[in-house]
Amino acid sequence: MMNEYGLTFLMALVIVIIATPVSIKLAKHWGAIAYPGGRHIHSRPIPRLGGLAIYAAFWMTALVTQAWTKNIWGLFIGSTIIVAVGIWDDIREIRPLYKLYWQIAAAAVLLFFGFSMDFISLPFLDKDVIFSDFGLSAVGIILMLFWVVGLVNTVNVSDGLDGLAAGICFIVAILLFWSAYGINQVSAAHLTLALAGALLGFLLFNFPPARVFMGDSGSMFLGYIIGGISIMGLLKTATILGLVFPLLVMGMPVTDLTFAIIRRKLRGQSIAMADRGHLHHRLLDAGFTQRQAVLLMYGISACFGMAAVLGAKGLWVGALVVLLIVFGILITILMRRTEKLAVFSRRHSK
Repeated sequence: MMNEYGLTFLMALVIVIIATPVSIKLAKHWGAIAYPGGRHIHSRPIPRLGGLAIYAAFWMTALVTQAWTKNIWGLFIGSTIIVAVGIWDDIREIRPLYKLYWQIAAAAVLLFFGFSMDFISLPFLDKDVIFSDFGLSAVGIILMLFWVVGLVNTVNVSDGLDGLAAGICFIVAILLFWSAYGINQVSAAHLTLALAGALLGFLLFNFPPARVFMGDSGSMFLGYIIGGISIMGLLKTATILGLVFPLLVMGMPVTDLTFAIIRRKLRGQSIAMADRGHLHHRLLDAGFTQRQAVLLMYGISACFGMAAVLGAKGLWVGALVVLLIVFGILITILMRRTEKLAVFSRRHSK
């Protein structure tokens, strides 16, 4: 069995190494280029269609390693929609509200392919929480849509430095593989390893200094796949913390997104308005290099993952200690107000 998992990982890695140079050529041909300026910190034009290579590697691997069940078809169709929207956004740019509508539509596709959050299993409860028992059937649908769309935007927000989103999602994919393998979710285990292999191969091109960005086509795809796979089984398994485990392994980008929403609301801005207050911006303004900031954020993500694993093993005290330490570090960074941030805020308030 482990040999099969290893082949899944290796296949995705090899395919993405072949596909990424093709995506770079396509990006140049279609004009999907990220130019310097504004909030962008790179100093030269960089192609931003790497997400297409990740998508291709993931699904080509799944085509070989998976029995294509109803769930898999739902993930494929929905993720294809989200990648198509991302490609269009990378080339032409889409208004945030329209992009949100398409994200909701792509998430809604899963409803027709057996994805459901009609019930969830949570730690410390002997029985599943079944929404229909309380006359709240619609809650399961809303929760599922919110979960997938929320993760799509969480990963999208984290894609701010070379290699950042890819590295964080690689850590997440490995942790979700551990979770799926532990509860004998074979399909989810193969999918998470295919995702991990594709991301590791992509990092050869995307780690600072990047030769290609994944773009919205990549970041939205990653959030969609992580959300979809977790619904396939991980959310409904109390032994692996159900809803809590995926949230913990995504803890750093979730925290960053939460602070961004609060920050923009307090300033009277739209929550969709981009700013320079994200965690990676603050680390750069504090004097870290891109590579140092990325490695530090990998470490923070790994700490969240450690807390999730400790909790899954019932070591609650250890998990709580790790979480308190890492939240303390995050809040300290996110609350820091550097002179560069102050100048940026004044400039954009005019």
